[in-house]
Amino acid sequence: MGAQLGLDFLDTAIYCSEDAKRIAKRRLPNIIYGFVEGGTGREVGMNRNISAFDNIKLQPRVLKSVDPRTMRTTFLNQSFDVPFGIAPMGMCNIVHPKADQIMAKSAVKYKMPLGLSTAASSLLEDVYEWAPENAWFQLYVLPPIEHAMALVERAKNCGYKTLVLTVDTPQVSRRIRDLRSGFSVDFKIGPRQFIDFATHPAWSLRMLRAGRPGPANFPTDGAQFDRNASRALANWAFLEKLRGLWPHNLIVKGVTSFSDAQRIQKLGVDAIYVSNHGGRQLDSVPASIDILPYIRRAVGPEYPLIMDSGVRSGEDILKALVLGANFVMLGRPIMFALGAGGAHGLDSLIEALKYDLSTGMAQIGLKAIADACPKQLAETDIFLPSVSQERPDFKGYL
Repeated sequence: MGAQLGLDFLDTAIYCSEDAKRIAKRRLPNIIYGFVEGGTGREVGMNRNISAFDNIKLQPRVLKSVDPRTMRTTFLNQSFDVPFGIAPMGMCNIVHPKADQIMAKSAVKYKMPLGLSTAASSLLEDVYEWAPENAWFQLYVLPPIEHAMALVERAKNCGYKTLVLTVDTPQVSRRIRDLRSGFSVDFKIGPRQFIDFATHPAWSLRMLRAGRPGPANFPTDGAQFDRNASRALANWAFLEKLRGLWPHNLIVKGVTSFSDAQRIQKLGVDAIYVSNHGGRQLDSVPASIDILPYIRRAVGPEYPLIMDSGVRSGEDILKALVLGANFVMLGRPIMFALGAGGAHGLDSLIEALKYDLSTGMAQIGLKAIADACPKQLAETDIFLPSVSQERPDFKGYL
């Protein structure tokens, strides 16, 4: 047993998101790991997000000049060194007491965007100070609506140039893992939770020193954060009002409907964020990566699209870009990397994603990530060009 524990202690290298998840599962209390990993219902939608990427095949090309390669990307008139970033997630400090600050520093270091959730563990003003050119503020419209508008005003006064309105959570779904573990925002500790924390002393000691994390952007003497409160105040009328009030980039997150996408586009929203909330809201939802090409067709070739849900690797990022995304965000892998190794864990994951994305580009003959397009799908290269100039519809053969 001792030898096994010794080997287990040394097994901390993060080479991919699966490593981060495995190590985080060992280091985080079960109640915390379950909160991060869990989805709604039977978690079919969550698993579908991941497996859908496995069904997408890219076409390798040979004898092409692929050096040097660049992953630099311009999105909403802002330049980034990589075409991916950190999705907005609430209460990130639950996995590491300095998670928000670590993510902000990594966003600056790698020149990538950081989505800051309304339910973040840090003040939106502090995060903007840590990452002024990289932070995007994500808005949940929780009652009272005056508090939501106050958050928008704070973000504008602070200097945020991108606002992300999340619209796919009219009511928070039940997550069975959380119900079974007793997870709640105020961390009510019973005997089972006490044992869980006690058997994960490193995490528990860090949290004891830092203090219990909570949603920092809700005043203790005013609008209280209610995780289960209806968020249906984010309706079409609110979006029109918000578009008139917010003078900078506005992104609408949580779109999986073609007609919704077209209506949002017509309202003058700057970009659409294709997402099913990582399978945490509707178990029967289609995978984001499956819906992405159809949203692209609905809004046209030039309209900015961003996506998340199920992204786990550099090749997954490449697949999303090939299928029509202009930018890709990651959620759970980031949280697991933080829980597994803090700042070092997050940097290790980002470096792995960068390397695998660059390698994938080389394999399919890309020098610039901006040139990613559906022509790099394997299905587009299965007919001999000499047979006919008019290629038949190959979908029936797949």
